[in-house]
Amino acid sequence: MIWAAIIIAIIGFDQFTKYMVINSIGFGERIPIIDGFFYLAHWQNTGAAWGIMQNGKVFLIPVTVIVSIALVYFMSKSKNKMFKASISMILGGALGNLIDRAFRKGGVVDFLDFHFGTYNFPTFNVADSFIVIGTILLSIYILFVMKDEKVLSKE
Repeated sequence: MIWAAIIIAIIGFDQFTKYMVINSIGFGERIPIIDGFFYLAHWQNTGAAWGIMQNGKVFLIPVTVIVSIALVYFMSKSKNKMFKASISMILGGALGNLIDRAFRKGGVVDFLDFHFGTYNFPTFNVADSFIVIGTILLSIYILFVMKDEKVLSKE
């Protein structure tokens, strides 16, 4: 049950931040937080990460639903807390962005805008952050924990 609460909390935090951006920052506007480095902005992405598959809503919505169902299934079969935490973060982020894709005309709201010298990192949001953190945690689990669990279960 804690995992469902984490997913819901991530979705809630993501949607709250997007609501605040939509109601506080004009579309296309950037507000400097650390001038030359970090801005709050208001953009929309009709595609996936880094703007790939623009206007791909017809593909991205069903794929997200199918992958989310599969993740819930795998999470329900696991007893490992690290695995469940990583999947919870990925699901919370994926479902937060799915809500935008399904219910916002313009697509997913992005607002965290970082600049590194002349490089402008693609603008992203809270949901994207949790997807990345969850994926890193899942990678650590797969590379370092899962194989140890298999070895221990054979002994």
